[in-house]
Amino acid sequence: MHDATTRAGVRARLGRRSPWIAGAAGIAVAALALALTGCSGSGSGSDGDSAAQEKTTIRFLYATGDETWNSVVDAVVKAFNEQSDTTTVQLDPLPAGSDYATALKTMDATGNWPAVVDMRDTLTYVNAGKLAPIPESVTELIQPEAFGTAEDGNVYTVPYSALNGEVGLNIVYNKDYFEENDLEVPETYDDFLDLLADIKANGDAPLATAAAEVWPSDQLWKPLAAPYFAEYGDEGGFWTAAQNGEATIEDLREPLQELLDITNDYVLEGWQSTADAQTTTLLVNDMAVMATSSAGIGRLNDIHKVDPDFNAGLFIIPAEDGTINVLKNAVNGDTAGGLAISAQAAEDDDEYASATEFLEYFYQVDTANLMESQGWLAPNIVASDEIERNTSIPGSKDYFALLENPNLRWYENVSDLSTFSAFNTFFRQARIEMQDGQSSIDDTIAKVQAEFDKTVAAG
Repeated sequence: MHDATTRAGVRARLGRRSPWIAGAAGIAVAALALALTGCSGSGSGSDGDSAAQEKTTIRFLYATGDETWNSVVDAVVKAFNEQSDTTTVQLDPLPAGSDYATALKTMDATGNWPAVVDMRDTLTYVNAGKLAPIPESVTELIQPEAFGTAEDGNVYTVPYSALNGEVGLNIVYNKDYFEENDLEVPETYDDFLDLLADIKANGDAPLATAAAEVWPSDQLWKPLAAPYFAEYGDEGGFWTAAQNGEATIEDLREPLQELLDITNDYVLEGWQSTADAQTTTLLVNDMAVMATSSAGIGRLNDIHKVDPDFNAGLFIIPAEDGTINVLKNAVNGDTAGGLAISAQAAEDDDEYASATEFLEYFYQVDTANLMESQGWLAPNIVASDEIERNTSIPGSKDYFALLENPNLRWYENVSDLSTFSAFNTFFRQARIEMQDGQSSIDDTIAKVQAEFDKTVAAG
């Protein structure tokens, strides 16, 4: 059993690793010892035993929407609670379709922070002092390249999945349909356009995508924009270049036009009100031959659960020259996601210790194997060679093959603007309005540029 099952054990580790918490932990342990001493004189000891065994309950806020992630969170928390003598983790799911940035702002305004947060807009909340440092007892379990320190030298988020970049942003497709119609996975962007046209010529809907929530709009946009973003990869990314006046939103006109053309000609109607998880149903019910995804193997697993006989595959939309441009994971900045401990929880010694205990459990080999069995890609832990990878899900071999594809090119595209996430939400909504015919490309570019300029001016 993992040794993070006693409050004293966790506090001992925190005392060794983190001077910031050591004093408070020592006082709390001493107080606990006095309390136990005071109770030891009771006849049967039942009251004392009850006090000693009382657990600390902490909340874990996480984003829903992806069924595989939902099942992973549920399985990991259930397993943790069963083995912990000191902590009960209570799930606090954010309803699908909710805007995460708005939810975090509301949570902050009401002072109702959970102990563990599936974090977004990280830099904003680090700068605001809303997150607590992740202790070394957690980070030492994770590969160093999978997390990063902030300017103050502390680590504030740790990954909840394997950092395989945006390989998860891909197209999931019906392999049987491809075989029956002599279709092949595209090797160039022109091939992809020909593929869409061929499926439409058959009288079928080529592509299902979603925009009921704004964030799934990235699933088609980002692969189309990737070749243009990648041009700035060695210069700190497109958004850094735009911030420095070396690029403008006008430079994205071509991928915006591609997005509009594909939406108008090949995307299944009703995408504006389609939730991300619904694309699985559309695919397995033959309402579309392909579907956008950002869930990687998680989406393949969702498909397998709905229809075990469905022969799914996946690919990434290539560039004109056949390059597969994939964005690297950001381990710092506002675009970096991950699990965090709230500063509010750190004000309570027991909550901080319990949050640490849960994260220590999260990065164990047994936990990683549990995640993999659920169809999730476990985080990059130090003991990754001990993980039992799950390749039984149809299409999962396509995913792993992408990581070895000689045409794969990693690029960076981060922003150090503390309010970039708010701009990104604006940009997503502006693209949806353009795709929906509410705004022209010219108007979209103009208003997005104006919003970006405001973001830069605000610092």
